[in-house]
Amino acid sequence: MRKLLFLFGLILFLSSCGWINPSIMLKTGKDYQYAKSPDSTKALDYKISPNDILEFSMYSNDGFKLVDLTSLNSANMGYRFESNIQYLVGSDGSAKLPVLGRIKLIGYTIREAESLLEEKYSSFYVRPYVIMSVSNKRVIVFPGSAGDAKVIPLQNNNTTLIEALALAGGIADDGKARMVKLIRQNKDKHDVFLIDLSKIEGIMQGSMVLQANDIIYVEPRKKYASRFIQEAAPIVSILTSIFVLLTYTRAFSNK
Repeated sequence: MRKLLFLFGLILFLSSCGWINPSIMLKTGKDYQYAKSPDSTKALDYKISPNDILEFSMYSNDGFKLVDLTSLNSANMGYRFESNIQYLVGSDGSAKLPVLGRIKLIGYTIREAESLLEEKYSSFYVRPYVIMSVSNKRVIVFPGSAGDAKVIPLQNNNTTLIEALALAGGIADDGKARMVKLIRQNKDKHDVFLIDLSKIEGIMQGSMVLQANDIIYVEPRKKYASRFIQEAAPIVSILTSIFVLLTYTRAFSNK
């Protein structure tokens, strides 16, 4: 009986060291200080970040007759930048744009960036009208089970955490709805937000607007029983064999 208790204690010790659940990622300590979730009423819009790829069109004359572009040409349109040209936001937060050169855009919302460019281009064109989008926004979602991670393109400017989870198929059966981590790069460090979606009160935090390259990690449940069978069984088998061998050796030596 003592040997069985020792074996059981050994397995519990190994499990506490992470041996039983080695696939669990992005662990945080017991006293880890999570970042405070931003006020959803003040963080409603996506903000331009380094490595964003911008697409924009610029029309003069307040975009007059924009509705019927197929019937227009440069003569009656005034001027137009083609929208299929892409502009990269560099690590310094600026993008090199036609006529203007390098312009700092990091931290601006899409609408703020459009207004800024309209103001800048007004020195060269009559009442410019700018339409901008970011084409490469995406987040990574780990829904709580192995092999189900997804890279989700952010089609809308203001995609929320709950929307991204829905696009990924929802929280997996093995995921903890109360342990949803949102990991976001903040300059040279990462902020980690802990969101509890197991209660209706969590819907406010779940309405956080995602930024490009956010990581959503739903912590999976620890499967002690199945992991024990899968990973501890070989060790149990070896210990049992040693125990049987010692018992047999002792019995043989006593003859």
